Amino acid sequence: MSSDYGKVETDVELKASAAKFHEFFTRRPHHLSNISSDKIKDCNLHEGEWGTVGSIVHWNYVHDGKSKVAKELFEAIDDEKNSITLKVVEGDLLEHYKSFKITIQASPKGEGCTVHWTFEYEKVHGDVEDPHTLLQLAVDLSKDICSHLST
Repeated sequence: MSSDYGKVETDVELKASAAKFHEFFTRRPHHLSNISSDKIKDCNLHEGEWGTVGSIVHWNYVHDGKSKVAKELFEAIDDEKNSITLKVVEGDLLEHYKSFKITIQASPKGEGCTVHWTFEYEKVHGDVEDPHTLLQLAVDLSKDICSHLST
């Protein structure tokens, strides 16, 4: 049923440059636990190398006040467009979604950038809520990264 497929997206305006934000999220996401310790407990490389397509990253994070885990596959990295596509391959999200894909694109805007987050997913059943609180977590993380990059 088409109602089981969904897409939510948002933009975050940041003072950091698009290239710096992209570089951080692509090659140094394991530093997130240092700058967003209330949201990200741990991020480890499970397979491959940081910043390469095909790599798998394991996250321990806090969402809606609960500890969660996720394994994400870097499906695409475009350094020219400052975009990354991640596919969730294991973890808590897959209890509610048959598939979950995250696209993060940072576009230059003035002295800073606009980061566009897109979540595309298929729910396991129609009663599953759209991941708006998870999108808010992404917004909050983006702001934390920006604060870190600005120091």
